[in-house]
Amino acid sequence: MEDIFLKNLPQIDLHGYDTESARVATEDFISDNLQLKNQKILIVHGKGTGQVKKSVHDALKSNKKVINYHTDNLNDGCTVAYLNIDK
Repeated sequence: MEDIFLKNLPQIDLHGYDTESARVATEDFISDNLQLKNQKILIVHGKGTGQVKKSVHDALKSNKKVINYHTDNLNDGCTVAYLNIDK
């Protein structure tokens, strides 16, 4: 699935974060967006060494409210996550 309008999604930019700060910021961002009832979010982690991306994906994988996530097809420096919003 292509996400054509990524810039319209709620997003967080983690450039310059270390792995632990990125994990905490990702968890907080997920929590905030669950309260706001946003079903799709964008996490910009950059490319670099891949450590921040791994930290973000670990946080997404361990969160039960995250239905699915994938690295963007056109930019592997960001990840799109889909959240399970309670109705």
